[in-house]
Amino acid sequence: MRLHLYLARRFLRAFGIVLAVFVSILLPVDLAEQLRTIGSDAGLGPVLELALLNLPGSLYEMLPLFVMLATLLLFLGLARSSELVVVRAAGRSALRSAMSPVILAVLIGVFGVAVINPLVAATERQYQQSIVRHLGGEERAVSVSAEGLWLRQGTETRQTVIRASASNANGTELTDASFFIFDADGQLTGRINAASAVLAAGNWALTDAKRWPLADTPNPEAGAETFATLDLPSTLTPEQIRDSFGRPETVPIYDLPRFIAQLNQAGFAALQHRVWLQMELSMPLMLAAMVLIGAGFTMRHTRFGNTGIMVLAAILLGFGVFFLRSFAQVLGETGQLPAMIVAWTPPAAAILLALGLLLHTEDG
Repeated sequence: MRLHLYLARRFLRAFGIVLAVFVSILLPVDLAEQLRTIGSDAGLGPVLELALLNLPGSLYEMLPLFVMLATLLLFLGLARSSELVVVRAAGRSALRSAMSPVILAVLIGVFGVAVINPLVAATERQYQQSIVRHLGGEERAVSVSAEGLWLRQGTETRQTVIRASASNANGTELTDASFFIFDADGQLTGRINAASAVLAAGNWALTDAKRWPLADTPNPEAGAETFATLDLPSTLTPEQIRDSFGRPETVPIYDLPRFIAQLNQAGFAALQHRVWLQMELSMPLMLAAMVLIGAGFTMRHTRFGNTGIMVLAAILLGFGVFFLRSFAQVLGETGQLPAMIVAWTPPAAAILLALGLLLHTEDG
């Protein structure tokens, strides 16, 4: 037990060193990128704020690579100090020696999914809002609730809030839609109900619509008008509606199942969110795979030589698994593969491959 605690402590220290190095690299790079994005006239404060908000998401995305590099740092250090020789002489196999870093990596993954994921979701949302604020762009929002789908469009002089009971897959065809029109001061000036609404180029094409004027009228029903068809100007496009949902990373994992159910109820496939949920749940398994890959190439004494080649091979294999996982995620988001297969197959295959390598080279 004491040996396992020692190895776990060394692994945690190596992980901290790798994390600190990448923070010192990524933060200045992100500062320069944010300075280029919003311009130098905004001042250093907003630039630093955007960089700090973007940093947690960047670090969390590279967590498997951090674990891989920490594993290499750990076992290379143990090999140079001949501590691995002592461990072998004590009767510990390579596989048993790797168990404590593997368990710690799984715990890091669980902590990341349970604690870091909601924090990253919050910083990502705040980052997107801050970017819109600093660039002076038009804010658009899409919200899905038990009451249906909510959209918002607007200009400097008018805002329109749209509610629909259901929608097609990309949000361009609405059923049982209501349009609430506000002026620049936020006063409600009109309401339109329509049996259906279809987003065309620059306008909503409403069918079976009824419009009520709500500004400066004591009896809106008296001034109501009905239309078989009605065109309502729109600043939205299908791409903007899709992007307004935001990336799945902006939704905390605790809210994802409910959010996916609401998307499905509103008529959306929610493929990205379903794949992201499974990818997050498989994160601890992915980190364990990275530890085993690193251990398979570096749990050898340095006197055997070719240390640089083995380290390079471990890094290339680790990047290969990371790339394969990202490629599978794209296939899942396009509906070509089921979400479960996309999320769980790459880390499971990597673990089996690493175990085979480790048993062959060290205990075979």
